[in-house]
Amino acid sequence: MPKRFRSLQPEMVIETVEQLERRIAERFPDANLRQVAAELTTMAREAADRAQHISRPNIPMRLVQWLLVICGLGLVAWFARKVERSKDIFNLADFAQTMDGLISCLAAIGAVSLFVFSWELRLKRRLTLNALHELRSMAHIVDMHQLTKDPEPLLLGGPSTPSSPERTLSPFELGRYLDYSSEMLSMISKTAAIYVQEFPDAVALDAVDEITSLTNGLTRNIWQKIMLLDRMQAALETSADNITITPPLAPPENSSSSLSAPSSVQT
Repeated sequence: MPKRFRSLQPEMVIETVEQLERRIAERFPDANLRQVAAELTTMAREAADRAQHISRPNIPMRLVQWLLVICGLGLVAWFARKVERSKDIFNLADFAQTMDGLISCLAAIGAVSLFVFSWELRLKRRLTLNALHELRSMAHIVDMHQLTKDPEPLLLGGPSTPSSPERTLSPFELGRYLDYSSEMLSMISKTAAIYVQEFPDAVALDAVDEITSLTNGLTRNIWQKIMLLDRMQAALETSADNITITPPLAPPENSSSSLSAPSSVQT
């Protein structure tokens, strides 16, 4: 099996988002959802570049880290050479005190080294979380655009209030609008997965899982509307098919024929 099916291809994600943007533009050229799709396309392109930048090692920062660690070890060695040896060093009390100080010093050096070596990880994590926060906000923006697209008032009718949203979409257009919104939410989760594919940090993975759970929950709400729209359309079609119109009886051609033989009429 080709290896391209074992990992998420950023260029394929970008191509899918671009195609979705074109579909929305062709169907709803004046809708704000088109602008949201265009922004999502930009974010998908940025995700590919950002993820590649995050996955690369930060050579200058690593050099600074090693330089600081070497300087710290050199400082410890310099202090060790300055310590005067005493004849009482092998005394049990003095030896224990010396070992306690040595262990504390090594623990401090180890903690500082770990802090220094975590600089690169924390920098990459901050960049990733900032990008994922933008995608999380984009998911809520998509949900806001489909929030007032309710199929029930469109199919069942009813009086509107001055604050009611304007409903200009037909049932078919409403179904396509909701379907496009669900696809955008799905592509948001796929774009988020690009960031952690080459940077499998535990904190970043949890953030991507939260975005996936968010988009899945919002998509379920949208599909409930789509299913309601389909059921209502099916019910209206069934009601229309059950209405039968009986044609009027044709008058007899002449009175003699009607008296001589009864006419057969089919309804």
